[in-house]
Amino acid sequence: MATYKVRVATGTDLLSGTRDSISLTIVGTQGESHKQLLNHFGRDFATGAVDQYTVQCPQDLGELIIIRLHKERYSFFPKDPWYCNYVQICAPNGRIYHFPAYQWMDGYETLALREATGKTTADDSLPVLLEHRKEEIRAKQDFYHWRVFLPGLPSYVHIPSYRPPVRRHRNPNRPEWNGYIPGFPILINFKATKFLNLNLRYSFLKTASFFVRLGPMALAFKVRGLLDCKHSWKRLKDIRKIFPGKKSVVSEYVAEHWAEDTFFGYQYLNGVNPGLIRRCTRIPDKFPVTDDMVAPFLGEGTCLQAELEKGNIYLADYRIMEGIPTVELSGRKQHHCAPLCLLHFGPEGKMMPIAIQLSQTPGPDCPIFLPSDSEWDWLLAKTWVRYAEFYSHEAIAHLLETHLIAEAFCLALLRNLPMCHPLYKLLIPHTRYTVQINSIGRAVLLNEGGLSAKGMSLGVEGFAGVMVRALSELTYDSLYLPNDFVERGVQDLPGYYYRDDSLAVWNALEKYVTEIITYYYPSDAAVEGDPELQSWVQEIFKECFPRCLRTVPELIRYVTIVIYTCSAKHAAVNTGQMEFTAWMPNFPASMRNPPIQTKGLTTLETFMDTLPDVKTTCITLLVLWTLSREPDDRRPLGHFPDIHFVEEAPRRSIEAFRQRLNQISHDIRQRNKCLPIPYYYLDPVLIENSISI
Repeated sequence: MATYKVRVATGTDLLSGTRDSISLTIVGTQGESHKQLLNHFGRDFATGAVDQYTVQCPQDLGELIIIRLHKERYSFFPKDPWYCNYVQICAPNGRIYHFPAYQWMDGYETLALREATGKTTADDSLPVLLEHRKEEIRAKQDFYHWRVFLPGLPSYVHIPSYRPPVRRHRNPNRPEWNGYIPGFPILINFKATKFLNLNLRYSFLKTASFFVRLGPMALAFKVRGLLDCKHSWKRLKDIRKIFPGKKSVVSEYVAEHWAEDTFFGYQYLNGVNPGLIRRCTRIPDKFPVTDDMVAPFLGEGTCLQAELEKGNIYLADYRIMEGIPTVELSGRKQHHCAPLCLLHFGPEGKMMPIAIQLSQTPGPDCPIFLPSDSEWDWLLAKTWVRYAEFYSHEAIAHLLETHLIAEAFCLALLRNLPMCHPLYKLLIPHTRYTVQINSIGRAVLLNEGGLSAKGMSLGVEGFAGVMVRALSELTYDSLYLPNDFVERGVQDLPGYYYRDDSLAVWNALEKYVTEIITYYYPSDAAVEGDPELQSWVQEIFKECFPRCLRTVPELIRYVTIVIYTCSAKHAAVNTGQMEFTAWMPNFPASMRNPPIQTKGLTTLETFMDTLPDVKTTCITLLVLWTLSREPDDRRPLGHFPDIHFVEEAPRRSIEAFRQRLNQISHDIRQRNKCLPIPYYYLDPVLIENSISI
């Protein structure tokens, strides 16, 4: 008689436990156990519990390779979902086998789990293991489907109404809220997330945290009448009255210095959209700036051509916004422009705007605005640029280049890699909750009645149109971070803390990925010959991504891009959203008057009349406040509580990765002590493993 000691760990999130019956079957290379009920006197499988059982077998089963967990009805109780963390089995010879689950069992079903050692197809020789891989992928491809949300944009996760062979059921006892507050316009339609099975949805803690933050602020705006006020702001200082209760050093600095040229230029380097600016070596024909125009702003003893040759002139070009139609908000036609902004990096180490044109087509009705123009002309011209920044940031840098691309990575991973695959183990922590937040994001930004329709000049079609254009120009090389800085000519620009911190995190991440990949892929042939890996790659973006990977370095680069996009890149454009947008004139989502065509006519009154009205401001602020702050149940970069890797080499690599991140965090905090505006968005302790907000 062989005795196997079994430990079963239930998840720690509220409602992870179950009252249903759980049975176990153990499969080894020399046999299979009988199905045995796991049952003690009293409560089994409670939230956070690690239950221990003994399974007796007539003979030794050999090397353990698979277990089956059977979830069945217990007495008269209704179906009760169960979140299983893992199962550990101590064999008679003392060897401990780990079987990671980290997933929900919702209905009455059987879940087969492989032993945790990472293996590609080439590493498996037993027919039962090869068949298990195929069956797992087949079931997931039957369950997860691609669906086009809007033509020209990345497809997203679509889950049919049933999953062969097991249907998933929602727990009627699990509390849900549809996101509706009486009297408040429905911006977040949470019915859009109900198709998700429990393995893709927020935990109870994260859900509660999300709603608790949204509700009180929305209700406060409604009670104060701000969500019904279609009037202009009377005074700039009144905008501060709607600031969220929790202010920061940066948000206060923005409100105090937003109109200053130095801060305007600073945001191109260390704001929430720091990947747009590029070095200008020749003034484009469509932007006819002359030396006479800008010479007073370049300093003594130099000229525009000399500064171009020195590499001190930079350009922000919003051509991708040109020709996008606008909508009406609060019964008033909104307006739009695609500006160009020329900047100069001076010897004092500051990036300063020196010329702005509010159209891609020069002409008599499109003057070039200069710092020497009247105060309100120059401020309104800069505000138009900041308006264009809103769409460049929200539509392109944030939603498209992190959220939607990450979801494509996630779905291809779920459909093509079995849980035992080393790439699945490496990447799965970086997909946590991404499908849930993207489902909310589509409901918030890209549905009628959402933020695009209620708070943005471009509306749903215009906002999506910007992303479609941007995706058509996206290149694989631009996603490789070191190349991006070189291609934009900013690799040696001083004071570019975003670049410094992002490269530090990238290098740490690339070293970690290199160690993992080279452990499991000893040769280029192993990469090219892995059919599951190649299937995963082939499902991702035919437009701009490689269709296959042939070498180990190619795979390292690819995986580093994936993880960076799903973690640090998102943190750089998301974490500071509220700090830079809470003061609305710094980041307006709509403009109510056309771009100025004649100098000298702008006043405080026309400036205020151009800004978004009170209602539009509050709607935008509310949604950005909700979607920019990470709810509870966080997992910072490098923190992997789910044990997917069990081999010593990858475990050592994970620990070394954490140590490198700790050093980066220390360096960033030391540097920030000397900065008037701290830059901490890429501090690893603030970077989430995945896009979950």
